[in-house]
Amino acid sequence: MIKTKYCSIIWFLCLFMTTFLYCEKNGNAVPNGVSDISYDVVVYGGTSGGVVAAVKVARMGKSVVLIEPGKHLGGLSSGGLGATDIGNKAAIGGISREFYQRIRKHYSKDSAWRQEKRSEFQGRGHTEGEDAAWTFEPHVAEKVFNDMILEAKVKVVYRERLDLKKGVKKNGTGITEIVMESGRKFRGKMFIDATYEGDLMAKAGVSYTFGREANSKYNETLSGVQVKHSTHHQFIKPVDGYIIPGDRSSGLLPGINSSIEKDGTGDKRIQAYCFRLCATDVPENRVPWPKPRNYSPMRYELLLRNFEAGDHRIPWNPVMMPNRKTDSNNNFAFSTDNIGMNYDYPDGDYETRRLIIQEHEDYQKGLMWTLANHQRVPQKIREYFQRWGLSKDEFVDNDNWPHQLYVREARRMVSDYVMTQHNCQGRVVAEDPIGLAAYTMDSHNIQRYVDENGYVRNEGDVQVGGFPPYPISYRSIVPKESECTNLFVPMCPSSSHMAFGSIRMEPVFMVFAQSSATAAMQAIEEGVAVQKIDYLKLSQRLLADKQVLSWLTR
Repeated sequence: MIKTKYCSIIWFLCLFMTTFLYCEKNGNAVPNGVSDISYDVVVYGGTSGGVVAAVKVARMGKSVVLIEPGKHLGGLSSGGLGATDIGNKAAIGGISREFYQRIRKHYSKDSAWRQEKRSEFQGRGHTEGEDAAWTFEPHVAEKVFNDMILEAKVKVVYRERLDLKKGVKKNGTGITEIVMESGRKFRGKMFIDATYEGDLMAKAGVSYTFGREANSKYNETLSGVQVKHSTHHQFIKPVDGYIIPGDRSSGLLPGINSSIEKDGTGDKRIQAYCFRLCATDVPENRVPWPKPRNYSPMRYELLLRNFEAGDHRIPWNPVMMPNRKTDSNNNFAFSTDNIGMNYDYPDGDYETRRLIIQEHEDYQKGLMWTLANHQRVPQKIREYFQRWGLSKDEFVDNDNWPHQLYVREARRMVSDYVMTQHNCQGRVVAEDPIGLAAYTMDSHNIQRYVDENGYVRNEGDVQVGGFPPYPISYRSIVPKESECTNLFVPMCPSSSHMAFGSIRMEPVFMVFAQSSATAAMQAIEEGVAVQKIDYLKLSQRLLADKQVLSWLTR
């Protein structure tokens, strides 16, 4: 009897462990109620920043888990954004620069060039004298991130999403554990929210905002409604916005507002999202543009009228990547940006976001099909787009479509230090830098409206630069002490809409993530809240790890 009892217990334990390991390997949740061990750091979000944060913790000898709601690592950097946005490359150091150096090392091998010769490609960082490459194929970026994770022996858990109703457990101001939709729990001493949306931050009770502040909020000139500055990616011909041209009573075409607010007014609108398509003109590697099942010509009536009005500019921006591929971005009046269709995304639940993502996919697929096939598109433009198509060897598990929507902006934390336009333009300088930002203040268009003549205009695109790299405050990546004492937010830092438009670049997110991980280790060692660490000690370690903290000393 006793033997049988023990055999039963052993059998049950073996079955449990087999189930646990199978679920772990396949990225699925372990049975409900099962908790992982406690980690020094829990990183939520397998974006580029999430990978860097987890790798840094592991390299510093501490325990870490990286939780990714999807099944790919790298976020936008492996999701189609291969034309890296960075104003001055010398501002990027640490593991962020290491990533781009690894990219260059990959392409230094002749075997990496399948669709063209290495000597034929002149993309950023691929010429003599460079130490890092800033243009790359999506699958190469994902491989580099995966290699870094494997080398550091970081535990990665895929396909686990934060429970948006009861997903954060706190003891006072400290997070003790986070809970997934599956019921799986992750306990930790420190937490890093490395998502583009800031879900962990929001559910932890940390103050945040989204949309545009009124200019008066921080005495800025560029954050609110920007009719005067919206001169880029604009209509250059008069195009009627009514369903029946000239008939206001017929209603407006899809995605157009009937009026516009006064310049400088704040709102909850978000700059447009898109997918960064990886296209190719190599016939044997090209997939024809797919036509969505719910295709509606009316969705593109404005595009067709714009062509008929005489605007024959090719409406996309295909930056060339290695092997005759592109990172394709928005360009001109009507393009890949799905203007006005993402306002509910930042605070939306998973179903709301799924519908928005699907709407963007349907819109962009329909756009590309229209450009290549619709008879009202000028013949030369049709023939141009017929030479292009999706890359057959990219995103192979998603019908060659990017797995990551370009969430240009969602939630932004509001902490004790808010980065603003004044920081970007050097009128205010952060005294506790954890890295530099270096890009132009850049917002894509946010809405469409008709003017007093019934003609369509875009609003919200602002591009103001001409300033050197500038420091980002440590206080902008940690919450107010009264709200949370063991959380870092490197991807949704405390900043105004316009400052975030400069900060929001993938290399910079990786810089912030490394600094977050380093500060987390220091907070654990010092036994203090993240707001109370010794900044001088942090800065010394960051500099030793090749982070760039000051432009004046360059």
